[in-house]
This record gives sequence, structure tokens and C-alpha cells, in this order.
Amino acid sequence: MKALALHGTHNLRVIDAPDPEPGPGEVLIRVKSVGVCGSDLHYYKEGCIGDAVIRDGFIMGHEFAGVIEAAGEGVSVREFRVGDRVAVDPSIACGQCEFCLKGHPNLCLNLRFAGQPPDEDGALRQLVNWPARCCFKISDAISDADGAMLEPLGVALFATDLGKVQLGDTVVIIGCGPIGLLTLQCARLAGAGRVIALDKLAYRLKAARDLGADDTLLVTGDSHIESVLDWTAGRGADVVFEAAGDNDAPRDAVEMARRGGMVVYIGIPPKDYIMFSAHSSRRKGLTIKLVRRMKHTYPRAIQLVESGKIDVSALVTHTFPLHEGGKAFDLVSVYADEVIKAVIEPNA
Repeated sequence: MKALALHGTHNLRVIDAPDPEPGPGEVLIRVKSVGVCGSDLHYYKEGCIGDAVIRDGFIMGHEFAGVIEAAGEGVSVREFRVGDRVAVDPSIACGQCEFCLKGHPNLCLNLRFAGQPPDEDGALRQLVNWPARCCFKISDAISDADGAMLEPLGVALFATDLGKVQLGDTVVIIGCGPIGLLTLQCARLAGAGRVIALDKLAYRLKAARDLGADDTLLVTGDSHIESVLDWTAGRGADVVFEAAGDNDAPRDAVEMARRGGMVVYIGIPPKDYIMFSAHSSRRKGLTIKLVRRMKHTYPRAIQLVESGKIDVSALVTHTFPLHEGGKAFDLVSVYADEVIKAVIEPNA
């Protein structure tokens, strides 16, 4: 099979790799679509996220969907048959540690995650083995690309759960990339009365308006903080979601939140720290939460997409075959051609 491997920053190559065989409890998946995620970009541009450092020949990709090619021992035909289309949860929790047993598999002490360096290769390859318990059937109402988008939608759903959005709340979304735009839609469904979206790119603000934002604001300096406060009569927002992956955005989120409000950090900043005003956050009595991937979201995500309540298709702006994967990463790295989400098709 063919795979797209990272051999250092900005160095992607198509390689030949052996076809895998499914082990006990696993299914063999022919990968149809893989989304290029912001975390993948950190590996591509910087070679690491914190202490997770890539090795030579590392295969990225954790947002993916495909078709069952074969099943290993112990996988019942009642679960999966050859030809079933599936979306794949990239997290493999052990189910036995303290945090799994408390219902927090996203915090698993023994977690395996697709495209997590140095040891767990991801889905940017034509075939991949994965535990059947981490696969979810999707209907023909969901395209292959939409199937890959269920993973970022799961993150957005989990972030919205953490934010505890209530009916009528004023919500601010900082960053209108895929996660921000999906969180926007989730917050609206959760009952937000007003959604204010911020970004540094005008075309992404247009997408935010199309997907339900009431107000949008182009970030060009520091005036956006005052603008949000002015729009809320000095009160600030009930819930602020930071999805920019920017080192200034966490500070801005605290300043935009009301007293007693909620700030939810989703983005991964380029520098390995988060800074905000201790004075503002303490005086306001803020609740601050950080998103660690997701948990128990795939069934809900599938239902929301199948019912048309969440639009993931509008976010997929570009598709590439595997041999042009480098172009996909370069495009997303510099936000060229009004890209929102690029999807790579390993078997195209």
C-alpha cells in the first residue's frame, strides 16, 4: 500500500508500506478520507506538540473514514460486514485505568491515538487496522469527507458540553477554522441567543455568518476586545470559546468574558504555554476549562449530521489525492485559496 510519511518539518513523501492484516478485535479499513487538522500542522511545521516529537517516517492523520475490507478474529458479522462504511474514533482507550473507569476515556493513562508520535501512525495511508469498538457505521447520507469531519465535530460537541451553554446565552467564538465553525453551530443548537465570531481572515468570518453567527469581527489589533464589550453593553459574554490556536487568544478570551462567566480553551498554541491576566480572571471569578479531545460523541455527531442540524460539508473546501498531500499541508499552513478544511483521499 501507499502511505504519506513525514520525514522532518515540511518534508512529506509517499512511501510503500506493507499491507496490514487485522488482529483479534480489529477491522481492516480502506481509508477513503482524512482531514488535515491543526494539530497535524504543528507536526508538519514544528515537528512536535510539546513533548510529542515526530520520528523519521511518521504517518499523520486522525480525522478519517473508510470502508471495512476485512475483520479479525472475534469481530461479529452482527457488528461489521465487509463493505460497511465507517467513521473512526482515533482514540483507543484502555478501559481499565482510573480515568476510563470514571468515564473519562479521553484522559486514559494508556491512551493510543492515531497520528500520535512517536509510536502510533495515523491514517494517511491506504489501509489501516483499527479496533472494531472504535468504529461507527455511517449511512449514505454522510459522504466520505463528511465521515472524516465527525472527529472535529466530536471535539466541538465536547467543548460545547464543557461550556454549559444555556438558552439565551451570549457566546463568543475566537477563531473560525473548522473547530470554531463547528463549535459555533453546536452553541447555536444548545440555545445560544447571540453568537459573536472573531477571526483574522475575512473569508472565514463570511463562513461564520453563513453558519449562524449574529455578529462577526475582524481581528486586526487589540480593539476587538473593546468592540465585544461594547456590543454586550460592557457586560461581556456568558461563554467564550477559544479555537484560534494563537498565543494571544487565551488572554483575549478572559477579557471578553463576563463576571462569573465561562472560558473554554480548545486551540493548541504554537508556543507551549497559555497566558492570561490573573487579575481579570480572579476578579471576574471565571470558570476556565481546557478541552482534551472528546469522549462519547460519535453517535451524537452522526445523528446531527444525518439530520441536517449540523453542516459539515460546507467546511470541506479542498480535496487532494495522497500523492498531492504535501500541497494540502502547504495550502492549509498559509490559509491559501480561502481554505477551511482540506481532505486527503488516500485511495483516490
